[in-house]
Amino acid sequence: MDVSSSGLRVLQQIAESGSFTAAAARLGYTQSAVSRQAASLERSAGTTLFERRSDGVRLTPAGLTLLRHARTILDTLTAAEQDLTGDAPRTEVVRLGVFLSAGSVVLPVMLGRLAASHPHLTVTTVEGTTPGLTRALRAGSVDLAVLTSRPPHRPPDGESPRLHTETVEDTELVVAAPSGGAFAGSTAVHVDELADAPWIAAPSARSEPLLGVWPGLPARPRVVHSTRDWLTKLHLVAGGFGVTTVPARLAPLLPPGVSLLRVEGAAPEIRRILVARLPGRATPAVTAVTGAIMAAV
Repeated sequence: MDVSSSGLRVLQQIAESGSFTAAAARLGYTQSAVSRQAASLERSAGTTLFERRSDGVRLTPAGLTLLRHARTILDTLTAAEQDLTGDAPRTEVVRLGVFLSAGSVVLPVMLGRLAASHPHLTVTTVEGTTPGLTRALRAGSVDLAVLTSRPPHRPPDGESPRLHTETVEDTELVVAAPSGGAFAGSTAVHVDELADAPWIAAPSARSEPLLGVWPGLPARPRVVHSTRDWLTKLHLVAGGFGVTTVPARLAPLLPPGVSLLRVEGAAPEIRRILVARLPGRATPAVTAVTGAIMAAV
């Protein structure tokens, strides 16, 4: 095979972003340039590497095989460049991905534990949705990820071999509502009462979940504000501008003016927090970060 490092980086970005357009934006290329690189990779490999689907682009089994080798090649090239320039890191780096509401709860405690017990480790973090972070794991852009799942708690994706996952904890989804107004003094709300509520949610795409709206809502949600930032969501709730869903474990971090309501008349929505990595033997650094995450929750 005659492939270039730029072609392998295109493969990696398509795997992570799930589309040619998003990969082009991240790499600073035009979409046509990414398409040409993808076609060149397929010609060189002599097989189909990309599956075009209605919800984006996925790698075929052959594409995943090439991706596995691409991660090794690109990591080796990065290490060689660092050795040549004298920029090799003096500490071991673990790249951690966290789902959107986990950072405020997990990261401060986990990083504090690691600073005391493993001062030679450096953890860098990136935030994303569970589908996005799962793709980032497969693409090799992160080494470890804190993900979430809902019953029946299937594997994060359908690719083979399966990701190695460990359960951190289960937590219940609840509704964050203004302490005053329609739900003042309440600790619970019937799901039917939420049908006409103004919702504060995260932007969603076809391949990403709609975060912030109760999953069993008996009507189409009326989303009045859209933001990925949890602090913004909660302060909008405190101001009386809508309601949103949060894991119950966020209770200690709520700003004044926000109350948590259990939802009645619907099955409990349990969210499982997972830590995931690629299959195979974990490095000592990844094992140390995993242990700190488990102890932080």
